[in-house]
Amino acid sequence: MELAHSLLLNEEAYNQLGEVQKAEFIFEWLRYLEKLLLATSRNDVREKQKTLVEQLLSLLNSSPGPPTRKLLAKNLAILYSIGDTFSVHEAIDKCNDLIRSKDDSPSYLPTKLAAVVCLGSLYKKLGRILGNTFTDTVGNILKAMKSAESQGRYEIMLSLQNILNGLGAAAAPCHRDVYKAARSCLTDRSMAVRCAAAKCLLELQNEAIFMWSTDLDSVATLCFKSFEGSNYDVRISVSKLLGIILAKAVISKHPGTAASRQSIRRVSLEEVLELLGTGFLRGSSGFLRASGDMLKGTSSVSRDVRVGVTQAYVVFVSTLGGAWLEKNFAAFFSHILSLVSQSHPKATQTQIDAVCCRRCVSFILRTTIGGLLGEKAQLAAVKDICQAIWKLKKVMDAVMSDGNLETRLGSTDVAASQHMLVCALQELGNLIHNLGTTAAPLLQDSSTGLLDSILSVILHPSISVRLAAAWCLHCIAVALPSYLTPLLDRCLERLTGHKSSPEAVTGFSFAVAALLGAVKHCPLGIPHGKGKIIMTLAEDLLCSAAQNSRLSAQRTQAGWLLISALMTLGPAVVSHHLARVLLLWKCVFPPSPKDLETEKSRGDSFTWQVTLEGRAGALCAIKSFVSHCGDLLTEEVIQRLLPPLPCAVDLLTQLSSILKMYGSPLKTPSVVYRQRLYELLILLPPETYEGNLCAILRELAADLTAPDIQVAASTFLLPPLCHQDDLLILSPLLRETDHRFIEEQLLLGNGVACGSLEYDPYSIYEKDVEGDSVPKPLPPALSVISSASKLFGVVCAHVGETQRLLILEQLLDSIKHTKGARQQVVQLHVVSSVSSFLKYVAGSKGCLGPEEMKRFALTLVTGALESPNPLLRCAAAESWARLAQVVDDGAFAAGLAQVSFDKLKSARDVVTRTGHSLALGSLHRYLGGISSSQHLNSCIAILYTLAQDSTSPDVQTWALHSLSLIIDSAGPLYYVHVEPTLSLIIMLLLNVPPTHAEVHQSLGRCLNALITTLGPELQGNSTSISTLRTSCLLGCAVMQDNPDCLVQAQAISCLQQLHMFAPRHVNLSSLVSCLCEILLDNSVLVNLCSPYLLLRRAVLACLRQLVQREAAEVSEHAVMLAKDSREELTPDANIREVGLEGALLILLDKETDERLCHDIKETLNYMLTSMAVEKLSLWLKLCKDVLAASADFTAVTCVDTMQEEEGDKGDDASVLTTRRDEKSHPFTNPRWATRVFAAECVCRIINQCENANSAHFDIALAQEMKKRDSRNDFLVLHLADLIRMAFMAATDHSDQLRLSGLEMLLVVIRRFATVPEPEFPGHVILEQYQANVGAALRPAFTSETPPDVTAKACQVCSAWIASGVVSDLNDLRRVHQLLVSSLTKIQAGKEALSHLYNESASTMEILAVLKAWAEVYIIAVQRHKNHRQPLKTTTCLEDSIRNGSCSSDGLLDLVYADLGTLSRLWLAALQDFALLTLPSEFASQLPAEGGAFYTAETSENAKLHYYNSWALILHATALWLTSTGFVVADPDEGASNLSRPVTPTSMCQGSSSGATIKSPEDVYTDRFHLILGISVEFLCSLRSDATMESITACLHALQALLDVPWPRSKIGSDQDLGIELLNVLHRVILTRESPSIQLASLEVVRQIICAAQEHVKEKRRSAEGSISILPTILYLTIGVLRETAVKLPGGQLSSTVAASLQALKGILSSPMARAEKSRTAWTDLLRSALTTILDCWDPVDETHQELDEVSLLTAITVFILSTSPEVTTIPCLQKRCIDKFKATLEIKDPVVQIKTYQLLHSIFQYPNPAVSYPYIYSLASCIMEKLQEIDKRKPENTAELQIFQEGIKVLETLVTVAEEHHRSQLVACLLPILISFLLDENSLGSATSIMRNLHDFALQNLMQIGPQYSSVFKSLVASSPALKARLEAAIKGNQESVKVKIPTSKYTKSPGKNSSIQLKTSFL
Repeated sequence: MELAHSLLLNEEAYNQLGEVQKAEFIFEWLRYLEKLLLATSRNDVREKQKTLVEQLLSLLNSSPGPPTRKLLAKNLAILYSIGDTFSVHEAIDKCNDLIRSKDDSPSYLPTKLAAVVCLGSLYKKLGRILGNTFTDTVGNILKAMKSAESQGRYEIMLSLQNILNGLGAAAAPCHRDVYKAARSCLTDRSMAVRCAAAKCLLELQNEAIFMWSTDLDSVATLCFKSFEGSNYDVRISVSKLLGIILAKAVISKHPGTAASRQSIRRVSLEEVLELLGTGFLRGSSGFLRASGDMLKGTSSVSRDVRVGVTQAYVVFVSTLGGAWLEKNFAAFFSHILSLVSQSHPKATQTQIDAVCCRRCVSFILRTTIGGLLGEKAQLAAVKDICQAIWKLKKVMDAVMSDGNLETRLGSTDVAASQHMLVCALQELGNLIHNLGTTAAPLLQDSSTGLLDSILSVILHPSISVRLAAAWCLHCIAVALPSYLTPLLDRCLERLTGHKSSPEAVTGFSFAVAALLGAVKHCPLGIPHGKGKIIMTLAEDLLCSAAQNSRLSAQRTQAGWLLISALMTLGPAVVSHHLARVLLLWKCVFPPSPKDLETEKSRGDSFTWQVTLEGRAGALCAIKSFVSHCGDLLTEEVIQRLLPPLPCAVDLLTQLSSILKMYGSPLKTPSVVYRQRLYELLILLPPETYEGNLCAILRELAADLTAPDIQVAASTFLLPPLCHQDDLLILSPLLRETDHRFIEEQLLLGNGVACGSLEYDPYSIYEKDVEGDSVPKPLPPALSVISSASKLFGVVCAHVGETQRLLILEQLLDSIKHTKGARQQVVQLHVVSSVSSFLKYVAGSKGCLGPEEMKRFALTLVTGALESPNPLLRCAAAESWARLAQVVDDGAFAAGLAQVSFDKLKSARDVVTRTGHSLALGSLHRYLGGISSSQHLNSCIAILYTLAQDSTSPDVQTWALHSLSLIIDSAGPLYYVHVEPTLSLIIMLLLNVPPTHAEVHQSLGRCLNALITTLGPELQGNSTSISTLRTSCLLGCAVMQDNPDCLVQAQAISCLQQLHMFAPRHVNLSSLVSCLCEILLDNSVLVNLCSPYLLLRRAVLACLRQLVQREAAEVSEHAVMLAKDSREELTPDANIREVGLEGALLILLDKETDERLCHDIKETLNYMLTSMAVEKLSLWLKLCKDVLAASADFTAVTCVDTMQEEEGDKGDDASVLTTRRDEKSHPFTNPRWATRVFAAECVCRIINQCENANSAHFDIALAQEMKKRDSRNDFLVLHLADLIRMAFMAATDHSDQLRLSGLEMLLVVIRRFATVPEPEFPGHVILEQYQANVGAALRPAFTSETPPDVTAKACQVCSAWIASGVVSDLNDLRRVHQLLVSSLTKIQAGKEALSHLYNESASTMEILAVLKAWAEVYIIAVQRHKNHRQPLKTTTCLEDSIRNGSCSSDGLLDLVYADLGTLSRLWLAALQDFALLTLPSEFASQLPAEGGAFYTAETSENAKLHYYNSWALILHATALWLTSTGFVVADPDEGASNLSRPVTPTSMCQGSSSGATIKSPEDVYTDRFHLILGISVEFLCSLRSDATMESITACLHALQALLDVPWPRSKIGSDQDLGIELLNVLHRVILTRESPSIQLASLEVVRQIICAAQEHVKEKRRSAEGSISILPTILYLTIGVLRETAVKLPGGQLSSTVAASLQALKGILSSPMARAEKSRTAWTDLLRSALTTILDCWDPVDETHQELDEVSLLTAITVFILSTSPEVTTIPCLQKRCIDKFKATLEIKDPVVQIKTYQLLHSIFQYPNPAVSYPYIYSLASCIMEKLQEIDKRKPENTAELQIFQEGIKVLETLVTVAEEHHRSQLVACLLPILISFLLDENSLGSATSIMRNLHDFALQNLMQIGPQYSSVFKSLVASSPALKARLEAAIKGNQESVKVKIPTSKYTKSPGKNSSIQLKTSFL
């Protein structure tokens, strides 16, 4: 395809392609050429123009398809407009020649058509340049039209439209000729031609003045004729034509030139309306002026004409605009109502006609008044409608005052007024419903008398009027919930007071039912007691029904209607009345079949009417109960429901015989009874009526095949049984459109009525399925069939197989035995029932039954598959697949597929081919590929063939639709077929005529399915994928250019898919341009931006996806489109001015479709998230404009910038100036819903800015950055606007907007509270707006404000006070006073508040006030703490206030004035919360009358409000209790003046009980446990929706609680409680990652530990406690020592051993060991510990690693030295210790020996002989012996040297500690050893360094000891010459060495300094 991208056609590449590829190649080249020509310079174009023209004209002969010829023509026109025009006449001549050609063969047709299209395009583009050639051209074309077929006529009309467009006024000579030709085409048999003719005429009327002047009547007649037999597209096009022409006739009163002024006939508004009225009432037949008498005739106007005229009315008014309608409202409204008045009896001669006409009138009113008028104008319209109702009421009163009853009821005036009243009341209801609470001033205005006017017509003789009035009251109640209860009271009062008037009984019962239906739409509800009043009244009506035969039927109906409506209030209300309802239900049916027989023989026609009415009502009430109170359907209740059911079924079986006995008056009641019973049985489980299944089934079969049913109403029976996707291939009327409300009547067919309220008054309390419009139940005769068909599916699935077979056979026979139209009806009913059965069985995974069943089902479905009714074929195809699904057998499914294959191969009729092709698609959808690829191949082959059958567009449509289903269901299996399928789709797209839009729609679905199948693979770069992608894009381009809106919708959907899978390959710019053009084209005309709802939805869905990824780019492209647009369209101006965002906001305000509005909001939200920060000013301006545009009361004064704009509006209401006004005012009076959305957007913008630059909330920084770069924009610079917008919203009439405004104010306060004001240091920026904040809040505290608004305002008040913005107490009092007033209001508890709403609404308000005060108090306390630490107690603070001394923080003083009251209310609220959070099993223990602030009946609703408020109240209560220190009794404790059932201080004592008054200790204990219990219950099972605020407040409450001693003592003394709390906090820390929550939790943990420590300190005054933990500590310490005491290199001790020994020394030295009370126990435990250490030498198993003797010996030494002697001196332990030392001394390891000597050195020095002497006695001799070995074994290294040195130190110690008389002996032993270490002078020189060190050490010691013990020394030397000689030699040798060598003193100074055996820490 890349080869196609050149200015000239690449003919070489083109010629190498096949036929299909050629067409694709040409189209791609033409697409590229169009873009290229616009981008190429004029000179370059002229160079190649000749060749290009030749190439383009030569293509005319190549049979170009419709899209190609259109593009070809466009390119030719662009080429001539850019290049030279001299050869254009040749081109025109060539085209004319081609058209004149006599060749009529089908193959030549595309060439002719292409020539026609080219001419249109050339004249459109070049216009007057072409001079006078147009007369020949137009003449030629018109001549050709005479012999042209439909495609030709279609193209000729469009071409003429283009010619007229290009020539403008210059085409005047041809106007009449064109007009004449278009007239004939406007009634053409081809609908596409009619649409094209309408477009042509629409273009013609721009210049042809005669069309909207002299020929106006004939144009109108023509349009009416065109509506006959029209389809939806024709009605859209022709109504647009007629509406615009008539609008032009009305406004063109001032023609431009004097010449034309004479020729124009003036047409008044009255004449135009009369003209339209004539079409509405008489259609196109006979066209007399309305002044003449009505033509007598039998046939009424065909519905399609009436619907077309209805749409024309809407276009007419929409074209004139909202301002015109406002000005001419009275005339317009009265004319529209007159359409259903008695002056035109034909329009309402039958009920069916009347219902359809009323629906048309309602549509006109709804679309114009509801769609075009702003809220102000709508309020004025409401007043006008009220006036009309009063006038009609007066007419009725005059008739009703006539004494003669006969005249009264038969009066034509009553009949005349009824339809007008119904339409007026329904529009009034709709208007008020949409206005919402903005309509409040209107209802308060007594001069309008709105409610009185509605209530007055509730007594109208017509039931339709009574129902319409009731529905209107329903709408008022939904819009203004504050009126719900008063209206209910008024209606109940009237109903009670007028029980003797039949009209009053029915009328007011309708009203009460409608109002009860409104309750579910009003979150604030109604008082619970109303249920009891209504139930009592209903019982009274039912019981008194028999007293007066004139009122029996009405009272019976009214009683059951009230009960049915009561059920919608849900289980909370109904549970209290259920017993009475079940009793009434039981009594309404006779107890046994015998009684029923007796009944039959007794009554008459009238009594049976009443009886059936009563029983049908009872069935309806139970149905309503089952629908709305599912929670109450327990096993017990079901058992009580069942007994009357068999009797109800018995009556059903006998109805036919009763009907025969009493005649036709019972016909309708019996049908209604059947319908009610069927509806109830559908809802109940089949097991509940299993005994009656067969009887019911027989009745159903009889109903479905009854001989008196004449109407085949397939359109309401079958769509639910078809697959929703399949309905797309049927009538466009089945789809959702803007005109569905009126188009529906065409769908149902002429014999069938539209739904209307009077067909089933019981539907008045049900929610309408299609949004908020009035319920539209079908007539009973139709709805009974619908219910029977649905119930048949359920019952048939549950009867026995034999019974099932019999019934199916019977149904098949009934089809065979009927003929003609009736056969179609029966077949329809039977097929819908069997489809319902198959659907049910498939859904419940059931079984079909025996083989015979399959055969019957197959016969039935096959017959339907070949039915002429397309909807029946569609349902049959679905059942075909369901059948295969239920049988669940591969062979059977394959057999079904084969049946369809065979039929499709042989059959040639359209019906069979369409039915069976869809059957194949359905099979694949449910069975996914029918398991084998062979079947898939066969299916695709057949469908390919059918798709190319150009003789039948229907066959093509169904086959392609089926193919799309197969592509969807086959998934990856379809990959092999993608290329051929795509080629087929492109080929068909390029060749199927545009007139066959349905084929193109199916092609679009196939392309969409293929794109989905390819998925992300479309991103690939391979040649094959690239080719597929190009083909997909080409297909989308063809569909985008298609004139059909639904095809365009498919194109957009495909592009959306492509953008999702391969975003790089979709041209975003052109896609956005396309979307904006569709969406915003003529959007000033409501309903005309695109008349197709589905197209608008597709556009928005696509736009929504695009902005999710690329919001900025989409926005830029939209603005660029607006700037580049050459035509000055208003919407473009809007985009230029307000951007795409603003355009979408305008659209949101105009759109009514919920789904579309949701998508617009989502799109705007995505754009806001992406771009609000960058485009801050634009977004804020948009929101401000929306909010300010409607500020028509208090808000305007605040908005100074808007005042100039408001003044500019001017008063000119003419249509010609409205456009200009709207340009300067993009938002004219937007609806409240749009304003609410704008307010929500502001909050989102603030949140977005919070995540962006910090300068958004720093004025100084923002100003500085703005100076640097003026493009910078920051939120803080717009603060004045934010406050202004919040103020406007918060003071609006709309409650929803007030809530949004208050939320906005709250967000602003929270975000900007701390922003300083740089110009006034110490102040914040918000301070200057305090007056605005006060003014915004004040209206929310008036008495008429709803509780939800007051509750929100309380939240804002507390946030404002707590924010600290205002420091001056006098300024703060403004807002504080609002909270004080609320506190005063709620002090009387739940009794004193508003009775307008449910009691739970009062709960909400009370708790909101208490929560607000709690927040203020918490902040006040925190600030006080920050100012000065010790918190005042209540009493001293109150003293300070009394004494007038000013507190450091005035806020706390403000709160303290009300703290006594608040504390009680807070405690009461917490007690309520504690009760409500109890598990359900404790429900019986709850107070019967409820709590302080909730009633028992509304406890479920109240729970939510408690959940929202409890946390802050808990925190505040904890702070208050803390401030009292839990020791000061509350001075006001007993003096509570609050009249509530539960007083907070009594805590769980009833106020009436005479219980003894609790002591303050008990009261505080209860309060402590209340707070602790709530906290633990909440924290131990944190719900996923638990807010950060609640968790933090709860933890802070615990902190506050534990801040004072008394609660800490409670926690400390209850160990289990402390542990439980720690467990809970541990879980909080694990499950919540927020640092603030974790820190708060840890703070509580710290306080709990402190509490425990305080408790321990308290207990520590005696030492007994230590005994309990000593074993554990010793066990742990010795355990660590044992496990880690292993030998390390160099004899080092590990850090754990060192730590253990240190710990051991600390334990053993504890004073507890010597304390008198614990000494004995300690001694025993320490001995055990020592034994454990001694046992370590003897491990239990050999696997234990080698222990370090040094560590263990050190531990023993620590015991010996640190404990009292009695621990270690017991003989058994002492002996073991000594043995360990002995054994260690024998160990050869020098390190161990050194350490042993050191330890013994410490022991020998121990001052207590009882400890040290046994060791000396046992070990001294052993040491002596070891030292005496020195002569025999000289030390060879430093370690051995150190052993001897340490040994000597031990002996020296022995000398010091020995008794005086033993010392000489010891010295005598020591000296020889020392002398033996000495060396003489000879040896000294040659001695090793080790020996020399030993010598020096011994000599030094001798020098010290000698003088001390001189006598012993001398005697020893004297007695042993050898010793003396050695000593002398050593001294001499030493002196020599001192002289000669370096002194060796360094060795003696630090003996063994290299040794590493030195303890780091002294353990001894």
